[in-house]
Order: sequence, then C-alpha cells, then structure tokens
Amino acid sequence: MVRHVVVFAETKQGSLRNVSFEVLEAAKRLNDGGLITAVLIGTQEQSQADLLAEYGAHEVVFVENKQLDTYTTDAYTQAFTSIIHEKNPDVILMPHTAMGKDFAPRAAARIGCGLITDCTNVEISDGNIVFTRPIYAGKAFQRRVVVRDQIFATIRPNNIPCSKVDHHESAKKIQKVLNLDEIRTTVREVIQKTTDGVDLSEAKIIVAGGRGVKSAEGFGPLKDLAQVIGAAVGASRGACDAEYCDYALQIGQTGKVVTPDLYIACGISGAIQHLAGMSNSKMIVAINKDPEAPIFDVADYGIVGDLFEVVPLLTEQFKQAMTD
Repeated sequence: MVRHVVVFAETKQGSLRNVSFEVLEAAKRLNDGGLITAVLIGTQEQSQADLLAEYGAHEVVFVENKQLDTYTTDAYTQAFTSIIHEKNPDVILMPHTAMGKDFAPRAAARIGCGLITDCTNVEISDGNIVFTRPIYAGKAFQRRVVVRDQIFATIRPNNIPCSKVDHHESAKKIQKVLNLDEIRTTVREVIQKTTDGVDLSEAKIIVAGGRGVKSAEGFGPLKDLAQVIGAAVGASRGACDAEYCDYALQIGQTGKVVTPDLYIACGISGAIQHLAGMSNSKMIVAINKDPEAPIFDVADYGIVGDLFEVVPLLTEQFKQAMTD
C-alpha cells in the first residue's frame, strides 16, 4: 500500500517543466489516499506551490541554500536525499530529464535504493506497482515490479497524460534551509546555449532534418513549418556531424530521446541510432526522396518526394487551414 509519494518538481528558467506535472500524475496513480509531497530545490516562486497543488501535490517543500541556486550534482543529491530521509516515503519519482538522469542514480545509491529509469507508464496490477520501460533502443518494452519496500523511478517526458485534480486545497508550504557539506563542485560561470522556439525535450510536435537538408540554410523551410504549427526543430546526428545545425538539436541514441504527439522527419534516412530517439512518437510522418529509406518502416505516413518541395507546400497548407 502506497501511503506517501515524494516527487522531484523540476524547473527551468524559473518555470515548472511540464514533465513535473506528468510525474505528479504518476504519483496520483500510485497513491492510495495518502500524501504526495513535491520538492522544489533552489530559490523558487511561492506561487509554484499552488500550481503543483492543482495537479495533485498536497505539500510542497522548498529547499533553500545559496549553493542550490545553480545546479550541481553534489548539491542537489544531498538536498534531495535529505528530504527523502526525513519523509521516508514509499515511492520516489523524478523526471527522466538531463538533470534527473544525472543525479537520480546518485541519490538512489545514497539512500540504498534500487532505481527504475526511463519509465513510460506506471500502473497497479494485481496489487503490485508495475513500471513499463523501453529496452533494446525501443524495440521492446519491459514490465518491472519492485519487491522492496521503497521504490525509486524516473518518468520519461510526454508519456503520461497529466490532468488537474477536480477539487484541491492549497498545498502546505514547507521551507527548508539546509547546511550542505561534502560539496566538491563550485560553479563559477554558466554559459548556456539556448535554441529558439519550443523546448525540444517537451515538444508535442517536432520537425526534424537529416543529411537531406544539405546545408545549414536547408533548415530554413523546416523552421518556417515549425513556426507555423508551434513545433520544435530537431536533427539527426548526420545533420549535426555535417555542421548543418548545433548538437543541441540532436535526436537519437546519443542525443535526446523524444516522444512527441507528431514527429515530422525530413530528409532523414532512418538509421537505427536515430530511431532509438524517436520511434516511440505517437505519430510519425516521413518525407524522403528514397522510397526504400528505413524511416518509412516506422512511419505512420510517408511522402516520397523532395523535402524542399514538400515542406513549403505543407507550410502553406497549414497557414491556410489556420486562417480559414
């Protein structure tokens, strides 16, 4: 019986990430009338507690220390595990993001708990908590049951639909000012490379380009389409290696793993390394001149044609549809 779930609520540039609400949704599925605690680390807005309450949090813990204002593995691990030790929850859930992938294993090791990573679904079956996660680069799915008392898992973004609770009260706000020790890392300067438009890791629609875009300028039509439909722009490793775009846009086994509602692959052949990062998209549209391209094997819809002809036509059709 799950009576207490602790959730790490991740923020980016002062705003709660959508995956934090998805993790709360997973907590609601498991919680049996007990307590859901959301943990915010670093200086955060008090109003975020009310937003977390709308999605199911009963209490929000604000963990503060000047060393937590900039992310470091050591500081966040120590801060989060201190709350886990204090609360002693049945289940601990975190987003499977760059931050989560970095310090979740260290936090699990520190509390002596196993860790299930990259879960795409959480459910209770026959009285057991069952986690579903992809294996073999998304070719198969594994269902895992934890038999130990304490459960620690990370949730992949864009897989668990989140919803607000019908009736909620204001979350209890708890301030924690921690004295951190064993901090071996000091951040002196942060140089952050940002991309325009929608965050790739949480985008519902992605327009991605491969070597078929032929140049950096070849991403122009893709960006135009993305702007019209509110999508993020991504790329295959081949396009990044060819210096058509920055590696921050890379999707694949060695890049970002995404699960959007719609993935439009333009000039991407469909190498297995790329498929590992996007094959679980809910709908895939492939545009490629080669009718034998492997990308068509996973695509729901395929367009055999030159992307420089097809993409502008799509852009115009979407524009027209939105103005009608």
